[in-house]
Amino acid sequence: MSIRTGLGYDCHRFVEGRPLILGGVRIEHDLGLLGHSDADVLTHAIIDALLGAAALGDIGEHFPDTDEQYRDADSLALLRAAVAKLTDAGFEIVNVDATVVIERPKLAAYRDAMRASLAGALATQIDRVSVKATRGEGMGFVGREEGAAALAVATLRYAEDT
Repeated sequence: MSIRTGLGYDCHRFVEGRPLILGGVRIEHDLGLLGHSDADVLTHAIIDALLGAAALGDIGEHFPDTDEQYRDADSLALLRAAVAKLTDAGFEIVNVDATVVIERPKLAAYRDAMRASLAGALATQIDRVSVKATRGEGMGFVGREEGAAALAVATLRYAEDT
């Protein structure tokens, strides 16, 4: 069996006047994340992990922030496009494990919705998608509530190995 693993990371600054979107789910908060697209750090980290596992480059290569067609883009649509690239290359998703690093708000109440949203965009079962959250404990840009980050690990296999 041919297994591949990729790692993804993303971070964005908090700003007023934008919604906070994580894993395709709108989170109640007084600040949102600044970015060319919807700034969904969780989904962006997952896209990078998937593309990295398949050795297909990174999110900036496929969906550059210099391209106006991606302004305010729905990151779940970008994720679906990345999954199509994986499928075309002969891969299928085994597992995605992701962590959001955010001081507040607490995300436990949103976890199941984020997992379901991501699993739908990934075209995989929800039990193959893990979403966790942790805080900065008052340290760094996360702890000072200046922004949020996410890390993701994706495991792929060649579809013909199933």
